[in-house]
Amino acid sequence: MTDTLTAQPAVDEVSAIVARARDAQRGIESYTQEQVDELCTAVAWAVARPAQTTSLAQLAVDEGGFGNYDDKVTKINKRVLGVLADMRTVKTVGIVEEDHDRGLVKIAKPVGVVAALIPTTGPDATPPLKALMALKGRNAIVVAPHPRTVNTTINVVETMRTACEQVGAPADLIQVLDKPSITKTQELMRQADLIVATGGAGMVKAAYSSGTPAYGVGVGNSVHVVDETADLDDAAAAISAAKTFDYATSCLADNAIVVEESVYDALIARLVDKGGHVCTADEKTALQHRMWPDGGHIPTPDVIAKSATHIADISGFAIAADRTFLLVEETGTGPDYPFSGEKLSVVLTVYKYKGAIKSAVDLVNAITEYQGLGHTCGIHSANEHHVNELAMRTKTARVMVNQNLNEGAGSPRNGLPFTLSLSCGTWGGNITTENVNARHFVNVTWVSRPIQRPPVTEEELFASFWQKHGR
Repeated sequence: MTDTLTAQPAVDEVSAIVARARDAQRGIESYTQEQVDELCTAVAWAVARPAQTTSLAQLAVDEGGFGNYDDKVTKINKRVLGVLADMRTVKTVGIVEEDHDRGLVKIAKPVGVVAALIPTTGPDATPPLKALMALKGRNAIVVAPHPRTVNTTINVVETMRTACEQVGAPADLIQVLDKPSITKTQELMRQADLIVATGGAGMVKAAYSSGTPAYGVGVGNSVHVVDETADLDDAAAAISAAKTFDYATSCLADNAIVVEESVYDALIARLVDKGGHVCTADEKTALQHRMWPDGGHIPTPDVIAKSATHIADISGFAIAADRTFLLVEETGTGPDYPFSGEKLSVVLTVYKYKGAIKSAVDLVNAITEYQGLGHTCGIHSANEHHVNELAMRTKTARVMVNQNLNEGAGSPRNGLPFTLSLSCGTWGGNITTENVNARHFVNVTWVSRPIQRPPVTEEELFASFWQKHGR
């Protein structure tokens, strides 16, 4: 009885928020595509305009303590503009596709109220990306922030609410749990029509266990192969850029590289030129004790999205002031080798492989079997056979070829949808392997009309089988 009484105020608060969201959603249910697109444009510009981006980035760093200001400005701007650009030609209102040959017409309709779960490492860019995708489908969205970074998320939500009103749309299309708690978030997930969960494994599991349809993400632990045909300068530039951007808050940032032995030393030298510090055996031991003091598989928050000099300092050793990431050489994988897992820090694990590309693929699979199954891998190579082997024989949703792995969340250099929700398929406990995008925020009604086509005969279906095995 006590638990029920304690939970009831939270239930009542969430119920009121969801009721307002449903009223607001009904207010735009009859919007034309042009009205929807104007609404999305208004929200995107409100967040991406320079004054707002800079203040939001500063608040995120000050409040959460993760990442760095300059990179957050870049991330917010590029992600928001990228999502808006992706959505420009996407139809989400009325008839969105016609197939006359098959007698089919597809009609897009809203899903309703979306619950958006926000990680503490992404309180700034993640809410507007999810809001834009939800609004594109004529939905309302309620944001559940992480308690550690609640003020940052409230700030960006208020900015988006003002933008809604600017174009005559209800502000309650976008709302936030301003005093978040586990009870409130659970109740929001129960009452919403769709959940989009970005964050740790526990958050995603809770979303899938809520009884409400959900898009989740898998554990990140991206691995990058560099073979003997790679452009080493390009590889070093891509790896170092991904590893250091916003101090590796992205789940896409290289966690490990797997390097062919004949180019190993040359690549390490280039990574050092890019700001890397190769840890000695003693430094590696000290780092491991500091990153996983309890022997677990999740790094301590003291090292997550912090500078290389800070991580080295608290681990008890000194590095040059110009060093931006740490290199740790490793041979094993699994729980006994914590550096083989996701680190969410500017610590990069380095492996050497010998022989055919199969050796590299086997090592990628061993690393991701421990953590990161279904997420992302990449390869720097001029050998298409090597690319195809990696793509065909790994359980990863994205295989990035000659790119910065952060481009797996969308880039002007590739055709992947811009997102901050990277699903990992059944390998990672998710329902899709896609980059979650605006198309995932609509229901589609299929209208089927009769067509004239001859039926397929038994002869067509079974002739080759009969010839080989008999009738």
